[in-house]
Amino acid sequence: MKKLALHWQIMIGMISGVLFGFLMTTFSWGKEITGDWIAPFGTIFVNLLKLIAVPLILASLIKGISDLKDISKFRLIGGRTIVIYILTTVVAITIGLLLVNAFKPGDGITEATIEKLTAEYAGNDTISKRIAEAGKQKDSGPLKFIVDMVPQNAIKAMSDNKMMLQVIFFSIFLGISMLLVKPSQSEPLKKFFDSLNEVVLKMVDLIMLTAPFAVFALLANVVVTSDDPDILLALLKYAGVVIFGLLLMIVFYCILVAVITKKSPFWFLKQISPAQLLAFSTSSSAATLPVTMERVEEHIGVDKEVSSFVLPVGATINMDGTSLYQAVASVFIMQVLWPEGLTFSNQITIVLTALLASIGSAAVPGAGMVMLVIVLEAIGFPSDKLPIGLALIFAIDRPLDMLRTTVNVTGDATVSMIVAKSVGKLGEPDIKDWDDEYKG
Repeated sequence: MKKLALHWQIMIGMISGVLFGFLMTTFSWGKEITGDWIAPFGTIFVNLLKLIAVPLILASLIKGISDLKDISKFRLIGGRTIVIYILTTVVAITIGLLLVNAFKPGDGITEATIEKLTAEYAGNDTISKRIAEAGKQKDSGPLKFIVDMVPQNAIKAMSDNKMMLQVIFFSIFLGISMLLVKPSQSEPLKKFFDSLNEVVLKMVDLIMLTAPFAVFALLANVVVTSDDPDILLALLKYAGVVIFGLLLMIVFYCILVAVITKKSPFWFLKQISPAQLLAFSTSSSAATLPVTMERVEEHIGVDKEVSSFVLPVGATINMDGTSLYQAVASVFIMQVLWPEGLTFSNQITIVLTALLASIGSAAVPGAGMVMLVIVLEAIGFPSDKLPIGLALIFAIDRPLDMLRTTVNVTGDATVSMIVAKSVGKLGEPDIKDWDDEYKG
């Protein structure tokens, strides 16, 4: 019998997890049982993906750069990557602003809903932490994020997934340096990283065997810990605008794939779907990165020279889904609490600030809400209303976070295909199963 494709296995796991979660909400002990005996398996899976993220970036980037033989090729790939990421982010923010101004989701929020959300969430610890974090970001200099990219200690940078940009910087620096010494001197180091890369990719295959069970656990826990359904209903129009915008971004990516790479958009979505489903389940581009790289390289045919740079950089600085969400959320909050601030100049400021924040806040934990605070403060949003504004969207932030992370990952994969096509590095898929080298 033909083995069921991985994306269908993951889909079954997700649907089963949601149904199980709803079932558990009908029992008084359901939330506790799910939290104690189901959720840990999802946490273990995410930890495993994060465990191999740094070794994979280190090995893959160094291998990719050292294989180039010519630094000018790396400059070409790097330049096109950054430019395309900026352009897609601007498109995402623009789509968000157009939709939120057209549908005006803030007009449907009643005073009673505002009071209920304020009472429940305005004093929330997470919101307070995000406001404080945004304050630190705002007080830092304009080039602070560049300073933060350069590690003082490479080993320390590798010990913390939040320092991914520092790991990328070190990997690029080491890879370029290997190109500048005699091949005989760099060859032993190159063989080591080539070997490490293959072994880590095999670890991805092994971890993915547990993916259907892991997403079951992750989604079941999301459902049993979800917020008041009445509040979610009140925010349905706002959520609908965000979701519609995210769907338009997927359509935009599909058009780019069809026009520039001459590949079928449906084929592209099918190949990248396991990474999309994991992004949805984990809400983390960084945790999904090992799977994204495996799908793009083996199932789409992007050369490692391109994917090893484009995808790790994208996972840290390319936040199309999050940037679109910033645009919708900031205008939505203004429609409810500060309608007089809805000027054309403020909306242009939102575009520029959201673009810069998506890069500068990339390594910040809870980046989405931190970015939103930065955007709101940039347009002069009243500081006394800021906690209320965040409380407005906090209840529905988790499911929207899952969706925007899916778009972020899809954007990374799309740009890797475009860059690969532009430099002649988009080939045929070379799929490897987890047991290819196993002799049982």
